[in-house]
Amino acid sequence: MGALVVTEGSTFTPPGAGDFDLPPIFLGITKPMILIVLSVVIIAAFFLISSRKLKVVPGKGQFLAEYVYDFARNGMAREQIGSKDFRPYIPLVLTLFSFVLVNNVFGLIPFFQFPTFAHIGFPLALSLFVVYPVYHFVGFKRHGFVGYLKHQTVPPGAPAAIYLLLTPIEFLQKFVLNPITLAIRVFAAMFAGHLILLVFTVAGEFLLVEASGAIAKPVSIISFAFAILMTFVEALIQVIQAYVFAVLSANYIGAALAEDH
Repeated sequence: MGALVVTEGSTFTPPGAGDFDLPPIFLGITKPMILIVLSVVIIAAFFLISSRKLKVVPGKGQFLAEYVYDFARNGMAREQIGSKDFRPYIPLVLTLFSFVLVNNVFGLIPFFQFPTFAHIGFPLALSLFVVYPVYHFVGFKRHGFVGYLKHQTVPPGAPAAIYLLLTPIEFLQKFVLNPITLAIRVFAAMFAGHLILLVFTVAGEFLLVEASGAIAKPVSIISFAFAILMTFVEALIQVIQAYVFAVLSANYIGAALAEDH
């Protein structure tokens, strides 16, 4: 993005996509890479510690862990996959939700302040190399190779002539677009939300420190106020996007296992 002239002698360069390309810290390792590994450590430590000494009357850590588990089990896996088949997939759905949530929330934590999934490569890798193989594998395993292809691409009940158009569209959606759109949803939300926070924060700082003029300082307060407001909105979106990623993954598994299209 180009520089925007705000006052005479002062220029404001708004944040852009280049601000997400963080330089390597050492040996080609970047901050998002470290955050990905750290998220795994945090999640593993949380569940291990909170379940180490289970009690009938749970403490705060056990209560939170049980709540998250119950939410993933009954609110996502069971609803989307079905009560007959959902149990083996609870760990996957729980892990997906926790992993995406922690990496999203990094964007609001001081010092970290970067949502890992604002880099398209991370959600795309999670979608293509974890979710995509799992739901197609279970589909092929249940229905057989030809049966699963028919199950996914030939909806029953349509006129024969329609299948010439419908089958390629279904194949494109189920085998090409689903994993891409799954990744793009969370990436776009994290990228746009973090960029908006950067714009309001950097603009407020510029107006307060650099800009001159009678209205610059009062306007900086408005900019900071919007930054605070958008922080709460972004926190909500981060949770929603983690839920959407996990629930859609469960939905794909349920659709692959279902007897009907």
